[in-house]
Amino acid sequence: MRNSYSAHPIGFIRSDLKDQNNAPRQGHEGAPNAWLEIDARYLGALARMRIGDEIIVITWMHRAHRDVLKVHPRGNPASPLTGVFSTRSPDRPNPVGLHRVKVLKKSAGKLLIGPIEAIDGTPVIDIKPVIETKDY
Repeated sequence: MRNSYSAHPIGFIRSDLKDQNNAPRQGHEGAPNAWLEIDARYLGALARMRIGDEIIVITWMHRAHRDVLKVHPRGNPASPLTGVFSTRSPDRPNPVGLHRVKVLKKSAGKLLIGPIEAIDGTPVIDIKPVIETKDY
């Protein structure tokens, strides 16, 4: 029997991007800035976070298809079918998104971050600081 795990949103993305078909594939490809609204229970976890910090926002891509194992990268049918673990496709068994963004503003329970390609309403399951390393 397989184990299952649960994740609970710590917040949600509030973005002008409403449809995943119109969203850029990556944040650096023209994605807008967006607000990350933090659930009041987790506001203490923002202590010492500053404007200008680079963070990794971990999202649950709630509109993804979880039964997809192969895709044409970037939706290009001319590209060979590739396993989703070798792509950045949102469609995958566990649709976790990783978004490296900058904190642009802090305001009463929310962060303006960007650029980020996540669509409006995307659940955020964690935030981690970017740590630069040359250990690999």
